[in-house]
Amino acid sequence: MGAYGLQTHIWNNNWKTVLLMAGFPVLLVLLLYALFLLFAGFSGQSVGPDPVAGYFIWAGEALAQAWPFAVAGAILWFGVAYVFYQNIIDAATGARKVERRQEPKLYNLLENLCISRGVTMPALRIMETDGLNAFATGLHKGQYSITVTRGLLNALNDDELEAVLAHELTHIRNADVRLLVISVIFVGIFSFVGELAFRSLRFGSVGGGSSSRRSSSRDSGGGALIAILAALVIIAIAYALAIVIRFALSRKREYLADAGAVELTKNPDAMISALQKISGNAAVNAPSEVREMFIENPHSDFMSVFATHPPIEKRIAALVKFAGGRAAAPAAPAAAPAKAGPWG
Repeated sequence: MGAYGLQTHIWNNNWKTVLLMAGFPVLLVLLLYALFLLFAGFSGQSVGPDPVAGYFIWAGEALAQAWPFAVAGAILWFGVAYVFYQNIIDAATGARKVERRQEPKLYNLLENLCISRGVTMPALRIMETDGLNAFATGLHKGQYSITVTRGLLNALNDDELEAVLAHELTHIRNADVRLLVISVIFVGIFSFVGELAFRSLRFGSVGGGSSSRRSSSRDSGGGALIAILAALVIIAIAYALAIVIRFALSRKREYLADAGAVELTKNPDAMISALQKISGNAAVNAPSEVREMFIENPHSDFMSVFATHPPIEKRIAALVKFAGGRAAAPAAPAAAPAKAGPWG
């Protein structure tokens, strides 16, 4: 567990980042072809006498004309996201940047951690929400930022808050945040193209377009159905690849960040106590892609098969086993009114 800054983990993250960047235009072109195939099937656009192959040929010709624009659009999207991704995340979460004079305790805790490791101080942001959560963002030195919720500040003591900041700082040191931000950008454009595909599926059959190159309905009905089914299969494959991206976000990163927090603070009990308080209170209104960055993501898919975070109970058990921490019994609910806070 004392593998703070584990070099193999960093290499693995960097390699996955390169793969995502390289695979993105391939997946985009694949989805674009599926869109053209859907349009061809619904509108009857076909080339040549073959009632089946004509749809695929027409989609291929359309793709040959459109792919440079799609790739240029993807490059533009990455460029805009590279420059403005933090603004986009802030807009999606409602986070705002704070300085020392606004949050002196929080700022000093993070500054001391950075000084102890010789790390450049990340920017600090706060989300005004009662949920207990935190996350780090950034693509390279000078862009890194750590965001915490107001609920976290109110519920955690100084030692626990320091442990959470150390956890997020470890994500930065381990290059987790770069991979997460790239995946958010990747999935964002995939969602956009996927939405276009489903809109084509919903409305494409309305009006059924006409063309001088269109085959007769008698000859092409079966071919159109095959084209539509093939397009849906391609979209399903692309969706499966997007799920693979989620698996690329290894759940081990949270164990390593917990371990890094312990190594930084020398206080495993503080990390354990912070996780116990966060457990069951981490819900925050944010897009699912952004929630994957959180210290705890309580929203999981069916039977947690595709969960991006390991259960907090397992993280605490690992800290007890490998870091020598002690798991305290959960505090009994206090009889005080709800305004007194979630911990009584």
